[in-house]
Amino acid sequence: MSKTEDFSKHINEGYTCKGEFITLGGGILDGEAVPNTHVKIPLKTLNRHGLIAGATGTGKTKTIQVLSEQLSQNGIPVLMMDIKGDFSGIAMPGEEKSFITERHAKISIPYETKGFPVELMTISEQNGVRLRATVSEFGPVLFSRILDLNDTQSGVVSIIFKYCDDNSLPLLDLKDFKKVLQYATEDGKPEFEAEYGRISTSTTGSILRKIIELEQQGAALFFGEKSFEIEDLMRIDENGNGYINIIRLTDIQDKPKLFSTFMLSLLAEIYNTMPEQGDAGRPELVIFIDEAHLIFDEASKTLLNQIETIVKLIRSKGIGVYFITQNPMDVPSGVLAQLGLKIQHALRAFTANDRKAIKMTAENYPDTNFYETDEVLTSLGIGEAFVTALSEKGTPTPLVATMLRAPMSRMDVLSENEIEASIAKSKLAKKYNEVVDRESAYELLNKKIAVAQEVASEQEIKKPTRRAKEEPSTAEVIGKSVTKVVTSATFIRGAFGLLMKMLKK
Repeated sequence: MSKTEDFSKHINEGYTCKGEFITLGGGILDGEAVPNTHVKIPLKTLNRHGLIAGATGTGKTKTIQVLSEQLSQNGIPVLMMDIKGDFSGIAMPGEEKSFITERHAKISIPYETKGFPVELMTISEQNGVRLRATVSEFGPVLFSRILDLNDTQSGVVSIIFKYCDDNSLPLLDLKDFKKVLQYATEDGKPEFEAEYGRISTSTTGSILRKIIELEQQGAALFFGEKSFEIEDLMRIDENGNGYINIIRLTDIQDKPKLFSTFMLSLLAEIYNTMPEQGDAGRPELVIFIDEAHLIFDEASKTLLNQIETIVKLIRSKGIGVYFITQNPMDVPSGVLAQLGLKIQHALRAFTANDRKAIKMTAENYPDTNFYETDEVLTSLGIGEAFVTALSEKGTPTPLVATMLRAPMSRMDVLSENEIEASIAKSKLAKKYNEVVDRESAYELLNKKIAVAQEVASEQEIKKPTRRAKEEPSTAEVIGKSVTKVVTSATFIRGAFGLLMKMLKK
């Protein structure tokens, strides 16, 4: 048996699927595609998370597009973080070109063009279906972790939430939380001290500064109503295709705090909402997080631990999370260990540190007799990648250099007019883009303070005033003066002396 035949047999056996699967492309050996050597990923294991890595310009964006299309075509909804604004074109059919048909001929996969159902979403000022969450939905623990608070500060946050629960004060947006925080050490200080103990102004000041930092990154737009319902990410269109929900994030690349806050809250909400389903035959939702380093670079240790915990647990809810970044080392080892599917595009070795990183990356992949992994990593072409996944039994599949299939949809973005037209016909935009600012903690506390001040003012007015002393009359003044003189000791002694003289005569 020749090396090519041996390779083809090895790959086809390693990527055989009894159940449903998606096809990524065909195997490559010695730089050439081997026909009918298809790399198939079982739908059953797509909730085991994944990594798509590689240097700039190696084809990561198109790989995400291919995966999203294949999932949608199988009726699996997708949620995609679009940091660079590259993915909106999925809504339109692609264009058949000669280099695409030639590629598909090499890997023995027919090519077709197709557009997919897309929802354009936003958490910032960009146009799209607006995603929001209330402060109450975060809860005191998650809210404290996002703000990176110490134990004392977290305790105060818990008191604020408890006070609002006890007094039916809705915590909807950041101005609500700030108002209660200020109230705790100002007008409401006696009330708080009586019920919950003394709260230090230095502690509330520190928390307030953290909230202002979050506001400066645009969080005021994210916190509030109407809260987005996770079920609206799970929609299937009339043709059985899963919706591809694209969150437009091009204007928050320099706001990692907001991005990590949003991602953590989203994962937590999905985890809390979705029912347990164990290892089902297919995922309920697949999430792609592009430029994943933005989550991890600015995240505190506490926040990283929270993300790692959710990634570990959310799999059992049928949710797959896929991180996209340039270097696998951008992803913390605790998260990296949870990733079943790895798609590694080419890496560039410009420096000694780059070469060390490539060797470390190569060690994360299964051993193979067909490649020198660290060498091939630097020679992969655009649209080619090393792939290893989990089989239906949960064991790693063979490492295979893969010529990836081309996207069926447009490999370019939508125009502004196309974006506006897409949002205009969106049912979700009509549902969530109305501004809602109902009466909440901010307004209710302002009323409470105003009433207290009015009552205090009325009580001040009602207090009895002292009557001014009446001015004494002239006769009273003369009488008092005479009495004072007559009863004085000097007058008595003088009168008594005069009387004695008269008696002696």
